[in-house]
Amino acid sequence: MAMFRLQGSKVLAVDVTGDAVKAKNGSMVAYDGQMAFKKLSGGGEGIRGMVTRRLTGEQMTMMEVRGQGTCWLADRASEINLVQLHGDKLYVESSNLLATDAGLRTGTSFTGLRGATQGNGLFTTTVEGTGQAAITSDGPAVVLRVSPQYPLTVDPGAYVAHQGNVRQTFQSGVTFRTFMGEGGGEAFQIRFEGDGLVYVQPSERNTIAGDV
Repeated sequence: MAMFRLQGSKVLAVDVTGDAVKAKNGSMVAYDGQMAFKKLSGGGEGIRGMVTRRLTGEQMTMMEVRGQGTCWLADRASEINLVQLHGDKLYVESSNLLATDAGLRTGTSFTGLRGATQGNGLFTTTVEGTGQAAITSDGPAVVLRVSPQYPLTVDPGAYVAHQGNVRQTFQSGVTFRTFMGEGGGEAFQIRFEGDGLVYVQPSERNTIAGDV
């Protein structure tokens, strides 16, 4: 199985030993050895993944890397975070997924109101199985614990990914900025309850649902 190694915080080295690795299209900055690259459509496996991407307009173009050698991946100088999965599932913003190894499957999951409100589609990307995934963040990601005693509320512009036995709901009306008298328009927060981890970034992406 391929091995993921961080070189600094913004470059991922992937040692490929014959298994196929999926990576964000255009993320390769160098490689050595014998490598073959194939563009994948849809971002999810199977017809359902392709159809849902087309219906929602959410873009996630991946490439398959196969061969013997090492390739180096990066994405616009974003910070890279390694996530180890052990038969569980990771939910991640499509734009924040950099690479997955051969032991993981990618797909899509319905997220309800968030897509309709934010304008980013009704589906989010899922990664499941046993293996490593690399996700990106604008600035160093912070991993926050969600427990039954302590639910977590996150600004959607800072949300990157989550994993574990976590229930995700959406609260409209007030964000952190509108609460402080800044911003306007329709706004919402993401609330997580249960037991798991949530990855957030220190820089907020632009969203359509008000100044969040």
